[in-house]
Amino acid sequence: MRSLRVEEDIQPVSAFRSNAAKLIGRVKASKRALVLTQRGRSTAVVLDASEYDRLIEELELLRDIHLSNSQIAAGQSITESKARKALLSKPKR
Repeated sequence: MRSLRVEEDIQPVSAFRSNAAKLIGRVKASKRALVLTQRGRSTAVVLDASEYDRLIEELELLRDIHLSNSQIAAGQSITESKARKALLSKPKR
């Protein structure tokens, strides 16, 4: 995700209501998040759909890496040859 530009990328909800199509178009074109505020406090973030998907995929990968590191630290890992043998011995459907 690209860096936030404070003057452009933080808008009150009222401005979003009256300019939703324009602001969504800007989010899609810039790939930057739009932060919506109410009473001066951030309340929601609008993201481009492809940027959202990319962030979710990155988060899932980082969770997998963290889990793997935890399993290795706990001695729950197996060698590559054992993993390969286990995968290749599974019956095909």
